[in-house]
Amino acid sequence: MTTITYTDTWDLDTIFPGGSNSPEFQVHLQVTEGKLHQFLANVENWQPPSSAADSEAFNQLIDEFQAVGYKIRQAGAFASCLEAQNMHDKQANKLRGQVTQLSAVFQKALIQLDEKLKNIDDVVWEQLLSTDLLSPLAFALNERRVRASEKRSKEEEAVISSLSVDGYHGWGQFYNTIVKNIKIPFSENGEEKLLSAGQASNKLSSPDRNVRAQVFSKWEETWQDKADYFAATLNHLAGFRLNVYKQRGWEDVLKEPLTINRMTKETLDTMWTVIRDNKQPFVDYLNRKAKLLGLEKLSWFDIGAPLADTETKIPYQEGAEFILEQFGRFGEKLPAFAQMAFENRWIEAEDRDGKRPGGFCTSFPESKQSRIFMTYSGTPSNVSTLAHELGHAFHSYAMLDVHPMNKGYAMNVAETASTFAEMIVADASVKQAKSQEEKIALLEDKIQRSTAFFMNIHARFLFETSFYEERKTSLVSAERLNQLMEAAQKEAYCDALDQYHPMFWASKLHFYITGTPFYNFPYTFGYLFSLGIYARALGEGKGYEEKYIALLKDTASMTVEDLAKKHLNVDLTKRDFWESAVNLCIEDVEEFLELTK
Repeated sequence: MTTITYTDTWDLDTIFPGGSNSPEFQVHLQVTEGKLHQFLANVENWQPPSSAADSEAFNQLIDEFQAVGYKIRQAGAFASCLEAQNMHDKQANKLRGQVTQLSAVFQKALIQLDEKLKNIDDVVWEQLLSTDLLSPLAFALNERRVRASEKRSKEEEAVISSLSVDGYHGWGQFYNTIVKNIKIPFSENGEEKLLSAGQASNKLSSPDRNVRAQVFSKWEETWQDKADYFAATLNHLAGFRLNVYKQRGWEDVLKEPLTINRMTKETLDTMWTVIRDNKQPFVDYLNRKAKLLGLEKLSWFDIGAPLADTETKIPYQEGAEFILEQFGRFGEKLPAFAQMAFENRWIEAEDRDGKRPGGFCTSFPESKQSRIFMTYSGTPSNVSTLAHELGHAFHSYAMLDVHPMNKGYAMNVAETASTFAEMIVADASVKQAKSQEEKIALLEDKIQRSTAFFMNIHARFLFETSFYEERKTSLVSAERLNQLMEAAQKEAYCDALDQYHPMFWASKLHFYITGTPFYNFPYTFGYLFSLGIYARALGEGKGYEEKYIALLKDTASMTVEDLAKKHLNVDLTKRDFWESAVNLCIEDVEEFLELTK
């Protein structure tokens, strides 16, 4: 059998050849702009139907809405890839600006469309949604109508959307401008190096504590040097958001993220309460890890440290083959899809300077393809990240034949698919360990993820909650942001650490993402929700794959509470489901504590 060698750089030319100077992409932008303005004009001229029989123009408008939306998302995904692969590509930044302008016009059109939807007579509306064409879209259309009724008038919302380009989104882009110039000094073998944020971040999982401590110290210093810039950016971004909420009469800062994620406050509160009540085993794990590393207490930069003395490097090819092998134990469609992604070069993983830190998966709806971005340096954590992003891509792939209006799944269920894929790899790795030392290392890598979702993500949630409360009344200084961040970390980690990460608010991109506020709790939801699904998959074997795909297809056409009830027969507002999911993670900790006595 011939082994296929997988390349660690992606191919964007199959989308639009020529990179940021692509003539085809310019044509795409021009065509999109033309279709967008036509759509805007059609929305403005559209008269809402007075009876269900008069629905043809509405049906055409829905089709047009999807086509234009696809074009803009295709352009946005390409711009994101260009910016991520080379943070110094000024032309890519310019293209991002063009896409942002198109998105603003699109939002303006949608605001007008939604305004007209909410003014359709209720009886006529119900009749429209009962037609063969629109009944499958009832959830999505009702959702648009309800959300529109909770906002300002179309004129006011259009002004907000227009101002957000250079206000709200402008601050988010300014953050990226600062970050791309961040360089972290690092001394290795007597040689001074300047690392990008992504490269420095990978060093924090080095087995050498001196390396971790040096990188972390320089990391904090570097971000602290720019603290005033980051504080101003975060304050203005949050201020814009809060002002919009105030204009709409929204008092709870969680209203928008909960609405976006199609979940209730009751579900969120139940999830965090169960996690809070079950943190002690994870504190025991952190204490045991400290002891194994010869420390009184772990510091922030020790959390991701490997327990083995030697750093295992997993080449990209080996990591890819390992993922494919583990996916194959779950079913046939997931590994076949992942292999296609590797072979067709959908993945940018090369470890080089100038790349954006972090990882993501983006989809190109017109091309019916995805692209995955990360920096792969050969750590077990990198293998997990790669599996995670492939899970995102598979989610998009599973929904290819779903109506475009039913594809807008939220972040919490998006994280379910990615975490599920990651779990397949992690769990199988532990079971296949060749020695006790390897089993401990792999189990610990798995527990690290639970700790991240229950403690790190919890700290982010606590920080943002307290920051937004203070921002309602005044600007929050860089010094105060440090205090809020450290207080949140101490609470989330139950005072289990020696040294914390007060500059985390500046270095973590998620606080500056304008598209999705509170980019934190959906990760934890997705993790625990996927554990529930994974338990089903283990029980049913390969036959579960089709049920899993059926669940993924429904992720954008119902609330998470209804999704869980339909596919898992559980009530997310009750403790039972969350406790059973958390207990699976506690079992890992108990096994780890037993093996490391």
